Amino acid sequence: MSGPTADLFADAALQQPGGREQIGEESYVLRGYALPWIERLLPELRRVLAQSPFRQMVTPGGFTMSAALSSCGDLGWTTDTRGYRYSPLDPRNQQPWPAMPDALRQLAVSAATEAGFSDFLPDACLINRYVPGAKMSLHQDKNERCYSAPVVSVSLGLPATFLFGGHQRADKPQKVSLFHGDVVVWGGVDRLRFHGVMPIKEGEHPVMGPQRINLTFRTAG
Repeated sequence: MSGPTADLFADAALQQPGGREQIGEESYVLRGYALPWIERLLPELRRVLAQSPFRQMVTPGGFTMSAALSSCGDLGWTTDTRGYRYSPLDPRNQQPWPAMPDALRQLAVSAATEAGFSDFLPDACLINRYVPGAKMSLHQDKNERCYSAPVVSVSLGLPATFLFGGHQRADKPQKVSLFHGDVVVWGGVDRLRFHGVMPIKEGEHPVMGPQRINLTFRTAG
């Protein structure tokens, strides 16, 4: 890899995992849960991104998303002027998305189980890259065929303020600070809650550099 994603995975001392914070009836933040997995995750993530690099996608309304995107797994999430959808092929090269590495899948399943959702079988992992200033507007994850499985979201790199709203867009969201290694899991009655990310602040993370990478695992098919 070359360019801004080339040297983002330098070694650094890891913090210790923290506790579990409940942010909804069936929603939790697992503080530092991914930290023990980092040394396994990053080489696999590097290989995925070498095969399917980050790209800026366009929304159905014609706006370019500020967060860059890639995917791995049986299905990848994509958007263009035709709409939001999952596809087995990377639209950039019309080849299958990279297979989901075992380390990523095992982390997602373990975190889901820790949050009370056993038998989680993710078939899609969305990989978002946020540079300072990038954000994600409030939205629902509703392109999946079944809502019985939870969403598992892993934060890497720069801190972020996660917006966790209600079931209506107008509901005031709570602001949840997320740090490197934190994992958010939500499902059940909370599965379709609106959520987003406030603009990322300037910074330099010792492991990931000047960015935040978010891995979002879902059962899409």
